[in-house]
Amino acid sequence: MAYDKFTVLKSTAVPMPIENVDTDQIIPARFLKATKREGFGDNLFRDWRYNADDTPKQDFVLNNPIYSGKILVGGRNFGSGSSREHAAWAIYDYGFSCVVSSFFADIFKGNSINIGLLPVQVSPEFLDKIFKAIEADPKAELEVNLPEQTITIVATGEQESFAINGYKKHNMMNGFDDIDYLQAMKSEIKTFAEESLY
Repeated sequence: MAYDKFTVLKSTAVPMPIENVDTDQIIPARFLKATKREGFGDNLFRDWRYNADDTPKQDFVLNNPIYSGKILVGGRNFGSGSSREHAAWAIYDYGFSCVVSSFFADIFKGNSINIGLLPVQVSPEFLDKIFKAIEADPKAELEVNLPEQTITIVATGEQESFAINGYKKHNMMNGFDDIDYLQAMKSEIKTFAEESLY
């Protein structure tokens, strides 16, 4: 299933300075019945966002209108816990294109990249600078440049590089999942197969 291409994203960000956010908090297990990627955003952080009577919790950041954007900034060890890929689906379906943290659980990181959600891992020091920039100005913008593998706090120009697997970077820049990547190489695969017969 193809997804939106990711090259350069310049956006405001939603700050969530909470450490050890696990996948059951991101999308509670009772919402895992569907197998398609759509619709999970409605229940992103469901138990943190809503009271038992389904009224929004006013003190939760996603319910605070001063914060918006396509970048979610989380605390250390984001996406820990079970391996459910629905956690990445929920974040992407809600409208985020990028998650920033100083450390990601490996499985969550892989699940995110596979569906077009870019996990940007930065140093604890740079993460702290991002949180402070957003605290000072909720409209502060970040620029995530995938080709250059950099993230910049636009107001100050402070920048840090991030790592990403070259194959996954290629796929994200083209909006490919693994199957799309193979489909794009169909003619080359066919040529190789034909030449191998002789």
